[in-house]
Amino acid sequence: MGQPDGSREVRNKVQSSATRHRWGVILAGGDGTRLQPLTRLACGDNRPKQFCPLLGGKTLLAQTRRRVAKTIDPDHVFFVLTKKHEPFYEEALESIPKFQKIVQPNNQGTLPAILWSLLHLFHADDRALVAFFPSDHYFRNEAAFISTIERSFDFAEKELDSVILLGAGAERPETEYGWIEPGSVTSTGFGREFAPVRRFWEKPPLETARVLLAQGCLWNTFVMIGSAAAFLEMIRHTAPVLCERFDAALTNSDPGSEERKMQVVYDGLNHLGASDFSRQVLAVSTERLRVASCGEVGWSDLGEPRRFIAALAGNGDENPWAVAEICNKCGLTHEQIVTLSGQEKSSTPVQEPVMLPSSA
Repeated sequence: MGQPDGSREVRNKVQSSATRHRWGVILAGGDGTRLQPLTRLACGDNRPKQFCPLLGGKTLLAQTRRRVAKTIDPDHVFFVLTKKHEPFYEEALESIPKFQKIVQPNNQGTLPAILWSLLHLFHADDRALVAFFPSDHYFRNEAAFISTIERSFDFAEKELDSVILLGAGAERPETEYGWIEPGSVTSTGFGREFAPVRRFWEKPPLETARVLLAQGCLWNTFVMIGSAAAFLEMIRHTAPVLCERFDAALTNSDPGSEERKMQVVYDGLNHLGASDFSRQVLAVSTERLRVASCGEVGWSDLGEPRRFIAALAGNGDENPWAVAEICNKCGLTHEQIVTLSGQEKSSTPVQEPVMLPSSA
């Protein structure tokens, strides 16, 4: 894998003990069905958006790899994938060692994906500090995002029981994002940057989103940083049966048997449906959580065509095709862009804001 700059080799030689224990996990196993109207037009098939070259001529996964490599050694980055997507990632990740690729038999949601990767990592490095990254998001200001990652790793090294969530400065009263409401900030050795999490708001109605925006609440980027032990402790408290089952499958298993054991464990999950890490773990573990703001970094989850088009508009200099008659990156006509972006829909009527509840 290519290095982000010529100084990485030198930096690797003088790594601190903490840096040697820094790891990243890129979550690339999702199906991305909400953006399929656009990815189908762009690529001619139903591939998930992380494997589609929608921005700058590179896939969103490739852009995430490049971004993560600015702060974590590429040899310390794992990829959580799904077997049925192999035709879309096989060539792009062919140089990645097998140990760094965690291939799920099927997508069972974010909780199993995160839990398996944590146990996989913890067995290799029980002092691991780990950052989780969605594979298909967009940051207009990457420098500010990376700087927050670095400071969060430093905080996690000192506060081993905490898990830090990265929040993006909200730019509008978005009703399709999750929001984080910070609690009262107390001064620490890191200043007042890492606030406790008061509560989460998942896809709030417009009037609530307006209040959240006015009160300085943050969009939830789902980028998380903490010790592997802290993450595992949260899961043991909130999903003990699942944690025990996964841990038993991985304990004392040789590398060659991991894929087979994963198949057996995932087969046992089929009747449960997808398990969501945010809802089943984070939302009931707020006492462990801190939130750090990246500021207004132009973040988007690119979760549906309207937000994808909005990201293009904010990055127009690098994507002139977004306003061309026919998109030379994905083949979309101007009419298709307008339709996918939802610009033909009437705007939502203005409503009076409401007060947030005084307690979680």
